[in-house]
Amino acid sequence: MLTQKTSQAPAASPTAASATEETSAAEAPATTAPAGSPDMDSLICYFEGDFVAMRDAKVSIMTHAFMYGTATFEGIRAYWNPEQGKLYGLKLREHVERLRQSCRIMLMTNVPSTDELTGLIVETIRRNKFREDVYVRPSFYKSTKAIGVRLHHLDNELYIITVPFGNYIDTEAGVRVMSSSWRRNADEALPARGKIVGGYVNMAFQKSEAELNGFDEAIVLTADGHVNEASAANLYMVRDGVAITPPVTDDILEGVTRKAMIELLKNEGIPVEVRSIDRSELYIADEMFLCGTGVQISPVVEIDHRPIGTGAIGPIGRLVRDRYFDAVRGRLPAYRHWLTEIEPA
Repeated sequence: MLTQKTSQAPAASPTAASATEETSAAEAPATTAPAGSPDMDSLICYFEGDFVAMRDAKVSIMTHAFMYGTATFEGIRAYWNPEQGKLYGLKLREHVERLRQSCRIMLMTNVPSTDELTGLIVETIRRNKFREDVYVRPSFYKSTKAIGVRLHHLDNELYIITVPFGNYIDTEAGVRVMSSSWRRNADEALPARGKIVGGYVNMAFQKSEAELNGFDEAIVLTADGHVNEASAANLYMVRDGVAITPPVTDDILEGVTRKAMIELLKNEGIPVEVRSIDRSELYIADEMFLCGTGVQISPVVEIDHRPIGTGAIGPIGRLVRDRYFDAVRGRLPAYRHWLTEIEPA
């Protein structure tokens, strides 16, 4: 599971242009879970057809997915709006549709419909009566107790967990990244467009290498040397006012947040270009930011000991970050189609 950062975001500057902008900037990042949050074992999850306490959701160590990583998953966020007293699930159907696609890649059968899966996710969140930001992880896993590497002739089951969750990396100060020595797995080896649990060991190598070398994140290259993404996030760079992101043919995860950024950038009048990016282009970029369920929108200020642009968060990165956090908390009517309101239990 993603590990959240516990540091609090700095207060909004008193010189902000308006009170509205001050409020938006101060509340942009998700906060960490308050002291009164429920014990993890007491949270309700969906497990193999029933809603049960997390403490009662257990699998055998002989489970195929446990032994071989033969599972798929999605990472989803729900955002609490304290002014409205409402919790909003972000792009639930898009995540569910991608989960179902991952199941097809993994030869999983008897997968519920998009409507049914979305309903189960909403109900799992609702039963926990959250009044804070939440991370949701639905996962289909090969549940047969068997030794032997394969995908066929194995049963699969579903679980859905929901936990309070704050920031994965700092979204306020800007992040420092390094080019990883570990390359992204190619589509013909392990499809990156599927969120396959075993494949995330590749990302773990990259993330640990970066953090152990004093950076916040890793930038990963494809086998032929093009920029791919971060360890678990898509990326955009900005050159001459154009936001550029790698294509799906460069072995990226077809990110739900990446697609949302294309919509948001175009709405703000910022041109978007989808093309391959060379590593050295990042060194001369004006701006750069990461996007994804975990990182949310995280501007990058340094790569490989070189400042990005001025070395501070740029105007486009700041704009899309602030718009995004307002959108996901239901403050921008233009993006309400991204959201599913979670009705209280």
